[in-house]
Amino acid sequence: MNKEFFDALEKLEEEKGIPKEYMIEKVEAALVNAFKREMGGASNVRVVLSPEKKDVKVFQQRTVVEEVTDPQCEIGLDEAKSLSKRNKLGSIVETKLDTKNFRRLSAQAAKQVIIQAIREAERSMATREYESKREEIITAVVDKIDDVSGSLVVDTGTSRAVLTAQEQIPGEVFNVGDHLKLFVTEVRATETRGPIVVLSRIHPGLVKRLFELEIPEIADGTVIIKGVSRDAGSRSKIAVYSRDENVDPVGACIGNRGTRIATILNELGNEKIDVIKYSEIPEEFVAAALAPANVLSVEMDGERTCRVRVAPEQLSLAIGREGQNAKLAARLTGFKIDIKAD
Repeated sequence: MNKEFFDALEKLEEEKGIPKEYMIEKVEAALVNAFKREMGGASNVRVVLSPEKKDVKVFQQRTVVEEVTDPQCEIGLDEAKSLSKRNKLGSIVETKLDTKNFRRLSAQAAKQVIIQAIREAERSMATREYESKREEIITAVVDKIDDVSGSLVVDTGTSRAVLTAQEQIPGEVFNVGDHLKLFVTEVRATETRGPIVVLSRIHPGLVKRLFELEIPEIADGTVIIKGVSRDAGSRSKIAVYSRDENVDPVGACIGNRGTRIATILNELGNEKIDVIKYSEIPEEFVAAALAPANVLSVEMDGERTCRVRVAPEQLSLAIGREGQNAKLAARLTGFKIDIKAD
């Protein structure tokens, strides 16, 4: 059984990535506790697992004393001397135990500890995997749909996670087998279950990461994303800035006849996206952020407040339906915007 046991540890390392050294440490601790239980609880036991020899050895440790009061933990001087003349008072004498006498009850207890160790390792690995992807996009496949809550169970390739109905873009309809791009917003480790992973399709970070994936000039650092504001499923605004005066940041993001941004729009269910040219001049930035409306003038009124004037026929466009356009512009620029018809 020893060979099969060590083969199983190697298989765990190959298939699940659980380090063999980690499992050996856990198994040794489990066997120590099991043998202590077997021998009355107070005994000192040392377990040695040797992957090279594929061997398991168990030793009972006893202290050399003049008068034995606890045979499980102590050994008389004369008996110790008969084992080795070098033994003296206070020495630790190790006696090899026969593991064949290991009772089934204790074996089951050790087995449960080993199973628990495997689960803990899997949870720890899953947590580390998601931690490395925090605020990044992952691709997942819809594995199951909860008809009552509307939540999706998605398969990321290495584990499963849940996309709640609250984090889905309004109006989206999914089928089992659909491929989705999801934004990892938060990862929380738990002791009893795997990591709690918060996935989102409505987070502004999803739009930001999609642009970074799809637009080469953003990927190579020529064009910088300065901010994103979003009303998921309806409209987003993204402010971009070019570090190369020969590169138009807005044109780079949209592409010839909108070819570049089309992929992003398809992924977001044709959510409208306004690509805004960022400016260090607040008046210019606010005017651009109110697109698609044309702004006549912007006047700063305090540190974070401004007054905007538009032509009467542009007022409803500047404000937007239920004030959406003005709200997104304010969120993007960080200014409170008061819009008036000229």
